[in-house]
Amino acid sequence: MTLQERDFKVIWHPFTQQKNRKPPIPIVKGKGTLLFDELENEYIDAISSWWVTIHGHAHPYIADKLYQQAITLEQVIFAGFTHEPAVSLAERLLPILPNDFSKIFYSDNGSTSTEVAIKMSLQYWWNSHKEVTDDGMEKPKRTKLLAFNNAYHGDTFGAMSVSDRSVFTLAFHDKLFEVLFIDTPSENNITSLKELINKEGENIAAFIYEPLVQGAGGIKMYEAVWMNELLKSIKQHDIICIADEVMTGFGRTGHLFASEYMEERPDIICLSKGLTGGTMALGVTACTDRIYEAYLSDDKLKTFFHGHSFTANPLACTAALASLDLLLEEECFEKIEWLTEQNKEFANQLESDFLSEVIKNIRTLGTLLAFEIVEGKDEYLNNISSTITEKALNEGVYIRPLGNTVYIMPPYCITKEELEKVYDTLLMLIS
Repeated sequence: MTLQERDFKVIWHPFTQQKNRKPPIPIVKGKGTLLFDELENEYIDAISSWWVTIHGHAHPYIADKLYQQAITLEQVIFAGFTHEPAVSLAERLLPILPNDFSKIFYSDNGSTSTEVAIKMSLQYWWNSHKEVTDDGMEKPKRTKLLAFNNAYHGDTFGAMSVSDRSVFTLAFHDKLFEVLFIDTPSENNITSLKELINKEGENIAAFIYEPLVQGAGGIKMYEAVWMNELLKSIKQHDIICIADEVMTGFGRTGHLFASEYMEERPDIICLSKGLTGGTMALGVTACTDRIYEAYLSDDKLKTFFHGHSFTANPLACTAALASLDLLLEEECFEKIEWLTEQNKEFANQLESDFLSEVIKNIRTLGTLLAFEIVEGKDEYLNNISSTITEKALNEGVYIRPLGNTVYIMPPYCITKEELEKVYDTLLMLIS
């Protein structure tokens, strides 16, 4: 049997309707921006394999660091033990994060990093701000969560609860806890948003948001100036602010972190995806002293009872350290800046040649570029996505639209020739 046939017999693929599904392409190796199948066809990975592979595939520096760690210490329980990669990674992350964060909590992926943040913020109020009800029971002073419409924070139940009610959550709506949803801020709605915060603020425990770009919701972008105004209003009510930078972190938006575009900074930040350069699964939730100190108590019930078998896995932490080495080199910053400028130029070309005819909502921020195809509904289930993916693959470029939202988010190591091929393929698709 071929690899495709073997796969069909035993594998259930994510985000894929299993009936009549197309055979997956067997990938046998990767190098830089390229993926190679078993027939030696090559594809430019223009979306960094779900937004994770920031330095390209099979990077020799990361691979060598991983090998050295694998023959030294591959895994150890992280309750009662510690190790050099975990401590070193925390020491290196904290100074570059977009606030005065003091502690790092490790988990396994983006979804778990947001799950940790949600639990951390809710228990903060349970630990430190309780009130007595009429029947003599104690309860946290605040229990409500605030989030954006169109948000996506992951697939575990807490993360789904603070995500938009969509196709991703439809089967579980009656199991998700109640959340107050608002629109992303703009010049037209900032006043009404502030009024809502003033009305509800004393009941809201935490606000979770994807800064400036809503990823899986359709690469929707909003302006930093209005987000800063909203955060300022929210912070006046002592609401914990959680920045979900799982996708936007580590250079994606042109800055190391999207939160750097705002003066008002988060109390908790969630990281994953590019954290390890896309090499291994790892999640980070960082918090300020304000959050951490609510857990310092002689009362053992105020412990944060959360953890994973592979918390702070030494191999994953080592991959993250190696990725940071590469990311913080001047050459990488120059590549991000170059890619940012190339995207702006291409967006201008699209605006002048195609806007309103076959595409709309052309937008770019840092290494991201996106637009919508003017066909069918603006939704994830728009079937145009599979048609676009197939046609692009035939040209040697891999993109995976979110419905009719076409976007690129390539590795920072993409060459001039490769990026031109991606742009040419997009032009072919829309013309």
